[in-house]
Amino acid sequence: MPATTDSPTPLRWGILGAARIARALIPAIRAAGGEVVALGVRDPASPRARAFAEEWGVPLVGDYAAVLSSSAQAVYVPLPNDLHLPWTLRALEAGQHVLTEKPLTLTAAEAERAAQTAQAAGRVLLEAFAYRFQPWIGRLREIAASGELGTLRAASGAFGFQLTRPTDYRWEADKGGGALYDVGTYPVNLMRLFLGEPQAVSAAARWSETGVDLGLSGVLHYPGALASVSCGFDWSAQSFTLVGSGGTVEVSGVFHSHTSAPTVLHVEAGGETREETFGASNGYQAMVAHFQRVAAGEEAPRFAPSDAAAQARVLDALREAARTGGTVRLPTGPLA
Repeated sequence: MPATTDSPTPLRWGILGAARIARALIPAIRAAGGEVVALGVRDPASPRARAFAEEWGVPLVGDYAAVLSSSAQAVYVPLPNDLHLPWTLRALEAGQHVLTEKPLTLTAAEAERAAQTAQAAGRVLLEAFAYRFQPWIGRLREIAASGELGTLRAASGAFGFQLTRPTDYRWEADKGGGALYDVGTYPVNLMRLFLGEPQAVSAAARWSETGVDLGLSGVLHYPGALASVSCGFDWSAQSFTLVGSGGTVEVSGVFHSHTSAPTVLHVEAGGETREETFGASNGYQAMVAHFQRVAAGEEAPRFAPSDAAAQARVLDALREAARTGGTVRLPTGPLA
């Protein structure tokens, strides 16, 4: 695919691992004007790695460390969750910008360490929530800020899918598995986008035989609002509703990062009902294009590493609440 002119000087990218999500990011990088120059895998001699590199036309340079010593200026980290922190840190320390899959890390302390490392290295670090770059997000923020919905009082979001692969790392607690760290990150992130940081959370979970949360539901407590989030590995749904004192918005196709079908905002406010429709859109490409402009000094980051640290604080609290069955107040100290 020929590169577009989103970035005048192509940013050179390396990919750590041949994860399924890389099949979305490689074309997004190219469409945004970047160049994929290196692929590193756990076992460079494996037929699967060689087939992936050939299919996508990416030079297979060796293991993960080989990518960090390649000509790549930026690194995409789609590894299992427990490997996000070490390889994010190593890439930053090697002088590369880093786009890391959600969750950025497994704890808030780790996220703050990553943020501090990025600041010290003078490099871009972004948690890869591509859905945030879909055009409907900006429009819904406009609606919420306009006062059309009145004062925001409640929100609810759910994301689940059927995880049927018994060998998937998401079933393994020591690899950062569980529904909250996977699909649950999305509704938590969206609640924070519209309501800010909660004061406290409560939660309950269903636990798998392997010790991870098979399903989790939680409530984020705000001074004037409550937000509910649900996630799971044994049901399939996506939903988001934002409720104000004067209106409501329901969103279809809420967490899709690359849409072929339209996303629709169903708005009820002021005694009237309307629908606002947004066509197919590639949030991955928009996210990468933004990342590249930030790396080039052409644009301020929309989401600083401190946002990922704040996200991790909420995830920490939800896990603790689900384990203890109580309400957990969030710390209020400074973020990285």
